[in-house]
Amino acid sequence: MDRIIEYMLEEDEGFGDITSEAVVDEDKTVTAHIISKDEGILAGIDIIKEMFESKNVQVIFNLKDGTKIAKNDLLMCLKGDARTILLLERSALNLLMRMSGVASAADYYVNLVNDYDVIIAGTRKTLPAIGKFDKQALKIGGVDTHRFSLDDMVLIKDNHIASVGTPLETLLKAKENVSFSKKIEIEVESLKDAVDCVENKADIVMLDNMSPKEVEEVLEELIKLNIRDNSLIEVSGGITAENIVDYAKLGIDIISLGALTHSSRSLNFSLRILED
Repeated sequence: MDRIIEYMLEEDEGFGDITSEAVVDEDKTVTAHIISKDEGILAGIDIIKEMFESKNVQVIFNLKDGTKIAKNDLLMCLKGDARTILLLERSALNLLMRMSGVASAADYYVNLVNDYDVIIAGTRKTLPAIGKFDKQALKIGGVDTHRFSLDDMVLIKDNHIASVGTPLETLLKAKENVSFSKKIEIEVESLKDAVDCVENKADIVMLDNMSPKEVEEVLEELIKLNIRDNSLIEVSGGITAENIVDYAKLGIDIISLGALTHSSRSLNFSLRILED
């Protein structure tokens, strides 16, 4: 993450901030505020604090990650070299706004299903290169991160199955070749495949793009066969704010949503240097 931040700063700086170097006196010390123009959940402020402090800018005050914020809230107060603050401004704000947007979306969806015993999880549908920042923002917003990377667990998806044969064949092959220390999850699209994989004790069975009625039918069959407790049941695909409760009330274990990271709106923040 530190390497990614350094690259962000190098990319934005190019061969130098020619505007600041032209008009801002060298060694000019200023005070600056980061202000919210939005409401939501603050995420990434600890990372931004380290970013400024690593460049010898003093952080006088900052709110904490996870704080509920409103329009015009003071998020951070800075004091330091004006040129340095201006150099960091856009990269710091972009990351802070992105992470806060993801955390706010996560918090929103968690609150929709507060009355149900279900885990809300993210996915790997993150922005390239900043996936770890997106995942941290999900956690701050109260959502399970799911996998950080491909080595966290086995997740058998449709393309794996297409390369092998059937879901059951793919599951059994994974069980033969994967260490006991790794969980195995498999994505299925039919009642039969769900039953086969639960019977063979996949750790997690993901019901992909099934309607609430189809999910209910799967759960009823698993209960009828007395195998419901063999596997955690996850649903994913087509989940929205409008239908998430329809899924949550069925008694599933996990709901995963790619929209938390691929479609969330960044919050709007600004940095203001105070006049002398």
